Amino acid sequence: MATRILGISAFYHDSAAAITEDGRIIAAAQEERFTRKKHDPGFPLKAVEFCLRQSGLALKDLDAVVFYDKPLLKFERLLETYYAFAPRGFSSFASAAPVWVKEKLFLRRIISEKLAEASGDAVTQPKLLFTSHHLSHAASAFYPSPFEKAAILTIDGVGEWATASISLGEGASIKMLRELKFPHSVGLLYSAFTYYLGFKVNSGEYKLMGLAPYGAPGSARVREYEELIKKHIVSIKEDGSIFLNQDYFDYAAGLKMTNDAAWERLFGFPARGAEAELEQRHCDLGMAIQNVTEEIVLKMAAEARRLTGAENLCLAGGVALNCVANGKLLRSKIFKEIWLQPAAGDAGGALGAALAAAHSYFGVPRKPEQGKDSMAGSYLGPEFSDLDIMNAAARHKAVYRRFGDLGELCRETAGLLAKGNVVGWFQGRMEWGPRALGNRTILGDSRDREMQKRLNLKIKYREGFRPFAPSVLWERTKEYFDIDSPSPYMLLIADVTAARRNPLPEGYHSLPLKEKLYFVRSDVPSITHLDYSARLQTVHKETNPRYWELIEAFRRETGYGLLVNTSFNVRGEPIVCTPEDAYRCFMRTEMDYLVMGDFLFEKKAQPAWNDRSKWREEYALD
Repeated sequence: MATRILGISAFYHDSAAAITEDGRIIAAAQEERFTRKKHDPGFPLKAVEFCLRQSGLALKDLDAVVFYDKPLLKFERLLETYYAFAPRGFSSFASAAPVWVKEKLFLRRIISEKLAEASGDAVTQPKLLFTSHHLSHAASAFYPSPFEKAAILTIDGVGEWATASISLGEGASIKMLRELKFPHSVGLLYSAFTYYLGFKVNSGEYKLMGLAPYGAPGSARVREYEELIKKHIVSIKEDGSIFLNQDYFDYAAGLKMTNDAAWERLFGFPARGAEAELEQRHCDLGMAIQNVTEEIVLKMAAEARRLTGAENLCLAGGVALNCVANGKLLRSKIFKEIWLQPAAGDAGGALGAALAAAHSYFGVPRKPEQGKDSMAGSYLGPEFSDLDIMNAAARHKAVYRRFGDLGELCRETAGLLAKGNVVGWFQGRMEWGPRALGNRTILGDSRDREMQKRLNLKIKYREGFRPFAPSVLWERTKEYFDIDSPSPYMLLIADVTAARRNPLPEGYHSLPLKEKLYFVRSDVPSITHLDYSARLQTVHKETNPRYWELIEAFRRETGYGLLVNTSFNVRGEPIVCTPEDAYRCFMRTEMDYLVMGDFLFEKKAQPAWNDRSKWREEYALD
């Protein structure tokens, strides 16, 4: 009999569901894609419905439902933390306690009720299991990896008590070896700087990562900030463990991340407002905390190697989405190979919980495939038919051309991209994780020096400093980037090859931010960041033949086997899920063309768009 398990993450941020059969991943999706609420923390009702539908299973067919952490241990941490900080934490405790008493202490009942709602079955209740938060992360990292044996490093804000862990994965077992515990947390440290520099916690950390290269490398101010951080805020041990000085933080007992007055005294300027002008000091502080974070991650990785003796490493947890740190770790050669879970954050905990139960609780054997993970390219979400696309088009009286041949469609689209057009590309199953990997993607020509500016300001409606990623044919990767490893999930940074770079002008690092931004740094300027790096996705024919064919058609058209790839959404909106979502986003922005399946929509040919919804106000800052 097959072992079928539904994993769930919920009630903090990025709720999700995933379903497995004998350890094979059948489906996975985040709730935000269905509800259109960014980082939706609610019970993943629609994601559960999708997983059951995609798998063809009913609730009665499941062997277990697994929740991704242990709420009673979290409540214990809440009580002990507020007791330790009393009376300072009373206001925060008073706001949190009612939610716990009303809801989170009764998760068994709530989950049962929601499962009945999702399945239409109020009678059947499968076995309900709970895994620890960091075991969920570790399982999501190791079990889908191609390794028989590997060290596992998980780093995030906080689970129950753990904020980071080192484990050894071997065969179907995971053995926890070391934990770092709350309130000392790399994730919360980085989030505190995210908040102080004017970005949204649990969402804007990748903005901070993108801002860091605007700092002046090696400058006196960056060095001074690093020294202040390490002297006053965080003490870093040789094994990568850290101690955070709680005089500078307010998250343990208060309602915000930092003690703003203490930070202002230390750094000499107040916390930046959400939409305030970015100044060089903000960039320099961003570079300083990125450098400090990389130092911690590298030391943690070295300790994982020492403890496990393993040649390979698996990574998960929100900090594993820090592509720059991942790139440094890869280049450090501490490990022979690294594998990163594409849904490394809390959403991925749903998948990890299901896999942990399958292999550790039910004893399902694990059979890793040498050189290949079991994520199916991370294309694990819903897929839509030609009829779905035509129905969405009919609702809006949309005009389209239908292609009967994939080669012809790709040649036409490649020609449009080569002429400077921006194209929405909607294909196949939706991606699992925060990155668009060629199925819910907006595309442009990486050679176009205006493309980054246009995509940020006219398509995404977001800050102009934010970089874009390239999707590059795996076979052509070394023509553009200094990297030997594949990066299918857009989780590694690599440098643009020296032959493609333009030398920086004298005094470049003292220029105003906008002048730095628009200096043409290479022959692929729209994906070359200030430090000549790029967060790349390698595209493999075996996992996404349709996307590979498009980029190959563009290569034949232009000689360049890569495209600018950004997620199909506007700022603050979840990545599109359905044809309806895609058409609305297409019409609300200044995209030129939309390709859904075999259907090509030209903006100029569409009926007038009279959407009067206040969507720019509806989607909050991300």
